[in-house]
Amino acid sequence: MELYISNSGQEPIYAQITRQIKQQILSGQLHEGDALPSIRLLAKELRISVITTKRAYEDLEAAGFIVTQPGRGSFVAAQNPALVREEYLKKIEGCLQGAVDAARTGGIGYDEVSETLRLLWEG
Repeated sequence: MELYISNSGQEPIYAQITRQIKQQILSGQLHEGDALPSIRLLAKELRISVITTKRAYEDLEAAGFIVTQPGRGSFVAAQNPALVREEYLKKIEGCLQGAVDAARTGGIGYDEVSETLRLLWEG
């Protein structure tokens, strides 16, 4: 499992870890039952605080992406299809909001944006 941490961005480190692990689960890079590195090992590899890594794992567990078994470690949880769908919808909304903002800034109307989306959808 590869994670990249940026100290120069505005996103907190724990959120970067959470986001990247979610992406790897949703993309199929990580599968149900796959073991995650221990909190201490991941902290050591990323050269960050154990508390930061613990926060990321807690957030992932609260969101239903991983399960932690005391004495055994943390593992990718079985994915709830509704949860996966919701994550993709949030991602789509973010992308579409960016497109709407760009269209408004560029003076491009709804009909033209809608037609562009239709053409992209149809391939």
